Amino acid sequence: MDCDVVNNMNAATRRTKEDKKVLKKQQKASHTLLKHEGISTTPQPTKSLVVANGGLGNGVSREDLFAAVKQFGDVESLLMPPQKPYAFVTYRFEDGARKAHAQLNGQKLQSGENSVTFYLSYVDSAKHREEALVGFPEGLTLVEDFVSLEEEALLLAAVDWSTSNEAQKALKHRRVKHYGFEFRYDNNNVDKDKPLPAGLPDECLRVLQRCLQDGLINVLPDQLTVNQYESGQGIPPHVDTHSAFEDTILSLSLGAKAVMEFRHPDGRAVPVVLPERSLLVMKGESRYLWTHGITPRKFDLVPACEPDVGSNSGLTLSKRGTRTSFTFRKIRYEPCCCAFPSACDSQEGTSPYPSPSPSLPRCHADATLLEEEYVHRVYDAIASHFSRTRHTPWPQVCHFLSSLPPGSVLVDVGCGNGKYLGVNPQLITVGCDRSSALVQICAERGFQVFVSDALSVPLRTASCDACISIAVIHHFSTLKRRLAAVRELVRLLKPGGQALIYVWAYEQEYNKQKSKYLKDHDKQHNEEKSKDTPEESQESHEEPSVFITSHVERDVKDASKMTEGRLSVHTNRTAFNSQDLLVPWHLKGRKTHGEEESSGRFSSRGEPSPDLDSSMSSDTTNSPDSKCSPSDNLSQIPGGSSVPVFHRYYHVFQQGELEQLCTQATGIKVQHSYYDQGNWCVVLQKE
Repeated sequence: MDCDVVNNMNAATRRTKEDKKVLKKQQKASHTLLKHEGISTTPQPTKSLVVANGGLGNGVSREDLFAAVKQFGDVESLLMPPQKPYAFVTYRFEDGARKAHAQLNGQKLQSGENSVTFYLSYVDSAKHREEALVGFPEGLTLVEDFVSLEEEALLLAAVDWSTSNEAQKALKHRRVKHYGFEFRYDNNNVDKDKPLPAGLPDECLRVLQRCLQDGLINVLPDQLTVNQYESGQGIPPHVDTHSAFEDTILSLSLGAKAVMEFRHPDGRAVPVVLPERSLLVMKGESRYLWTHGITPRKFDLVPACEPDVGSNSGLTLSKRGTRTSFTFRKIRYEPCCCAFPSACDSQEGTSPYPSPSPSLPRCHADATLLEEEYVHRVYDAIASHFSRTRHTPWPQVCHFLSSLPPGSVLVDVGCGNGKYLGVNPQLITVGCDRSSALVQICAERGFQVFVSDALSVPLRTASCDACISIAVIHHFSTLKRRLAAVRELVRLLKPGGQALIYVWAYEQEYNKQKSKYLKDHDKQHNEEKSKDTPEESQESHEEPSVFITSHVERDVKDASKMTEGRLSVHTNRTAFNSQDLLVPWHLKGRKTHGEEESSGRFSSRGEPSPDLDSSMSSDTTNSPDSKCSPSDNLSQIPGGSSVPVFHRYYHVFQQGELEQLCTQATGIKVQHSYYDQGNWCVVLQKE
């Protein structure tokens, strides 16, 4: 037989095998889309295609996908839902869709650092529910191209990173340099009596004069903080300290674009794209009430440059470069008297009475506000200190993880600093947490993690063999939200998959045995008694709660009147007297009290936060832009010193309550439950 004929026959056979392989994977992709996303495909050719593996969620940019599909015909729309690993393309004529379906199936595309293989299927129509857009916060203005390329180069050159002084710090997540006044990371403020020898760089004056002429500011700033972020770095959400700076704050973005997220205490979130050479102006509500931060990641979702293609979802991926921000402020010399006293450290500090503790939520909005204030912000603020106290995995959790078959997919919902992600190296592990500061700590340890709300984890339904939720669900402030957290774990599990849940127990003494939490108090109490001290001093030397004024004497009756109908502040290392309470966290670098086994800080989207560690000179999330949360008051301790005290909301579970909660979720059964050192625990299995 002719050699060419044989080669042609072999080639035809190979093509047939490859076609079968592509067809099989295409069918699998269609099944997956239907099962996890509810997207129905059709065998009949139409003008619309769904492109599996071609979405923003798996690293394909809009520009690269459009370049791949447009060669087969006129594209009517290109729809790329945010965070999803698929996209929809609709051609003007059915012939274009036919050609793309035949030619692109099984083909690889290199998009930036990602290589993906496309699998296309016909759909009757390309539909995606658009999320309602939230407008800019009141008082926020973005001025694009505020400086020229030449001015940008001059400003960047004016920062001499080679010299080192007290006003320049190599922080954990970025480089920073101060001018005019140094921002102190040990007290989250500025020393107004100690200006730096050099004022603001001369190169900045021309830019600031233009701000003055344009009416963006009324007075010239006298303090500048320069932050330099490499790709993948960010800063957790925070509010600039009210008492340190006047109202208007200017932030100039140079070198590369980034997305900054603004978040209102009620949960509204607004992503703001900061292009190169743009000026962000924060005044009023946007400056005093909304938190702002930059999530640490290497790619951002930004509007596409070609709005004519898929105009109702024109998002694409933007790779981050090295961004340098110039943040200008005016030092404040009088107490702040803004219209937002709940978020104002000046107005809290001048009151002769302690700030009232919050009430239990009566509706969904109340719950999101409570959790934002007393869970999300707190864990972002204490992230570094919290992580240093969370290094030893609990044996019973380790036993559960070690019992899972090799190759199992595990998700730790509320992973904290990731101490359970490396327990069993034979598992495929991923973690998520509401706190971007803790997620950043996990990422630095080499774990696969992302920022997410426990009520809405962006993973496919039935994609995990096991889930763990360690000390998370007790931070939800209503029964409905605690049940929703359990149901989300059930959704993630494959049939037969298991979930382990830990929550703090109301019963800190069980079977006539005290938990370690109470034993530590007894140990300290006995140590104090052994000293030659007056009997009235033989109490636990714990810092008083921020809601109790040490200089005002009250009897128990008076104190109860002040807290009637409100959450009580728990006295650390003592038995609980209510199920819903606030637990103090003392940020001082010494050994602290009341730091129970807890890694959760989740709530519904209205999601965590700033970074503060008063015991360290470097910040992990605290910045000149940040302040303590409204609950982060300074509490006086013996000796006249003061330490930040944060309050975390908890619902501590009574015996049987966790099992009863889980049985309200359908499709799951409680395999067994147990008590572990002051925690109620359950192992669930999906039916």
